[in-house]
Order: sequence, then structure tokens, then C-alpha cells
Amino acid sequence: MSITRYGTEGGVGTGGQKLPFARAVEAGGWLYVSGQTPMTNGEVVEGGIVEQTRLAFDNCLAIMQEAGFGVEDVVHVTTVLTDARYFTSFNKVFKEVFGENPPARICSVQDLVVDCKVEVDVKCFRADRV
Repeated sequence: MSITRYGTEGGVGTGGQKLPFARAVEAGGWLYVSGQTPMTNGEVVEGGIVEQTRLAFDNCLAIMQEAGFGVEDVVHVTTVLTDARYFTSFNKVFKEVFGENPPARICSVQDLVVDCKVEVDVKCFRADRV
């Protein structure tokens, strides 16, 4: 089994810091996308939970597309919200992204190391890539 790493040159975090991990890793038909926050060019995009959730998912989807995976390949999502009151709004965006074929998911409330409202990661699978 081979392992392919995407974005090993390191992404850019807040303050322009170089991040020491891959954006995603593919192994045995699985793609593990590192947690994505609502950032563009290393800066958190201002906005409410809806805007921030959309951007966090857009960041995941861009990495998935780079690796040759689509939204239909997502089997699990891990979500961190910084406030339980964001749950309903987050769910609305989640449904927009995944439609009638939602993946499994865990959602927790905790502080994030980045000053934003949400972080998501995805795990994808394609049998044709095993």
C-alpha cells in the first residue's frame, strides 16, 4: 500500500506561520483531510457561523478535489464548534453540502487554537483507489 501526502510543503496558518503537517494523506483508498478552519491565505475570514462553516467546508472540498475525491466520497466528518448555540446553523450548512447522502459525524464544543467559530475535517473513501 502506498501513501500519498498532499500539501507537505506546509500550509500557512495565522500570522503567516508555516504549518508542519500535510493538508491530506491518502492510503489504501482512504483520504484523511486535516482540520480546516474558515481561513484564506492564512487569515481567518470574519463572519458568522454560516459563513465560517461554508468556508471551512469549501477548504476541505478544494483539498479533496486536488486529491481526486468528491463530496460523495466523504464517509465521516469531525466538527468542532466553539459555542453550542452554533449547532442548528452548522447543521443547515452541513445539509447544503451533503444533501440526502450525509456521512457519519461527530460534533463537539471546545476552544480552538485559531480564533474562529468552527473547524472540520473529513475522511473519504474510494474503493477504486485501494
